[in-house]
Amino acid sequence: SPARSALSPREAAARRKGKARRGRGKARSEGLLSKQKRSRRMKANDRERNRMHHLNSALDALRSVLPTFPDDAKLTKIETLRFAHNYIWALTQSLRLA
Repeated sequence: SPARSALSPREAAARRKGKARRGRGKARSEGLLSKQKRSRRMKANDRERNRMHHLNSALDALRSVLPTFPDDAKLTKIETLRFAHNYIWALTQSLRLA
């Protein structure tokens, strides 16, 4: 019948088994869903903010041990990582030669 052909394969299989597909439970109100989404977003934002604070603190600690001139401008994140990589490589080379 036309009504059966409009069903998804999962719904058709459920009908054949005699089971109707049901949701997760009671429908939640729009206000509750909106509040939950806002709460999840705020928590995700807090986690991301903390992650970035930790990353920036680690980069500041790395900048403090790299041999740069004090009058140099603060290195960007990518410049710090590249400088650290090159510095470690140079130290490794000097140890190999020694």
